[in-house]
Amino acid sequence: METVHEQFMAQALALAREAAAAGEVPVGCVIVRDGAVIGRGRNRREEKQSVASHAELEAMAQANAALGSWRLEDCDLYVTLEPCPMCAGAIVNARIRRVFYGARDRAMGACGGVLNLFMEDFPHHPQLVGGILAEDCAQVLSDFFRKMR
Repeated sequence: METVHEQFMAQALALAREAAAAGEVPVGCVIVRDGAVIGRGRNRREEKQSVASHAELEAMAQANAALGSWRLEDCDLYVTLEPCPMCAGAIVNARIRRVFYGARDRAMGACGGVLNLFMEDFPHHPQLVGGILAEDCAQVLSDFFRKMR
């Protein structure tokens, strides 16, 4: 039986697959508050030619608009790939309560893959849970990069 965390990660995975179909690195993200998705995002760096168009930042912008606030303290973030330093910094600044990620990123991960920004001396420390649908999340990435070669 699928857990609620797997259900939300499955939504993020659907967004990652959309990204792959559009030629983007397949990362998807949803932000949840009180059991409802209030923000969705997928990588759009190629489309927008913007370094800031990561799935997490796209989802946070949508959640900010939905709440009318930059503060996302009662929110949980589900992302298919461990956040990079830029996204982890934004998560800390937005005061997101919990982060659930799928695949570990040993090249750019800032939640344990390379370092863990959430353990540094910042005033906010999101709870972190990795490995949600990790195999599915990693498979989407490996399939994408195999096709690119």
